[in-house]
Amino acid sequence: MASLRSFDFREYLKSLLYVFYIFRKPLAGFWDLIHEGKGSMAAAHTFVLLMIVVQVLRQTVSNFQFVNINMESFNIVMVFMQIIIPMFLWCVANWSLTTLLDGKGKLSHIYMGAAYALAPMIIIDAALIPVSHVLTYDEAMLYDMFTQIGIGWFVLLLLCAMKEIHDYSFAKAIGSSLLTVLAIGIILFIFIMFFAVISDGIAYVISLIQEISMRL
Repeated sequence: MASLRSFDFREYLKSLLYVFYIFRKPLAGFWDLIHEGKGSMAAAHTFVLLMIVVQVLRQTVSNFQFVNINMESFNIVMVFMQIIIPMFLWCVANWSLTTLLDGKGKLSHIYMGAAYALAPMIIIDAALIPVSHVLTYDEAMLYDMFTQIGIGWFVLLLLCAMKEIHDYSFAKAIGSSLLTVLAIGIILFIFIMFFAVISDGIAYVISLIQEISMRL
C-alpha cells in the first residue's frame, strides 16, 4: 500500500509523454531522459508492455492477407519471449561491452533508453492494425513500407540513446552497437551449445538407465 500511495500518476504520465519530445529532439531528449531524470522505469515498463500487446493484436486482429501466421499454433508466450529476450540480451550485452569501452550508462539507463526507442514501432504497428483492413493485397507495399519506417526509426532512436547514455560520439555509438549485436550472437551460440550438451547428457543417462533396467 505504501508503494501505491507514493506513486505519482502525474509524474508517470509526464515521463510517458516525454517520448514525443524525444521524437522531435532525440539527442537532447535522451540526454535529459537519463541525466535530468525526465524518464522513469514505470514508463519504460509501459512501453515494453505496449509493444507486447500491440504485437499480439497485430498477429491476431490484422487482416490475414498481411499476417503470415498459423492461428492454430499461435502462442502468446512466444510473442512475449520474442520481445523480452532480445531486450534482455541487448541490455546485458551492451552494458558488459560499454563498461570496457568507457561507457557511462548503467544497466537501468540502457534498458530505459531501449524501451523509449520502441515507441515509434508501437505507434506505427498499432496504426497498421485497422489500416490492414482497408488496404488491398495489391497495396501491401505500403503496409511493408510503414513497417520498415517503424523499424528504421527505432534503430535511429536506439543509436541516439546509446550515444547520449554512454556519452559517445556517433561513430563510437554505432561501433559499440554492432559489437553488442555480435555479443548477443555469441551469447546465443554458447547457450545453444550448452543446451545441446545438457540434452545429450540427459539422453545418455536415460538410455543408460534403460539399458541397466533391461539387464536386471
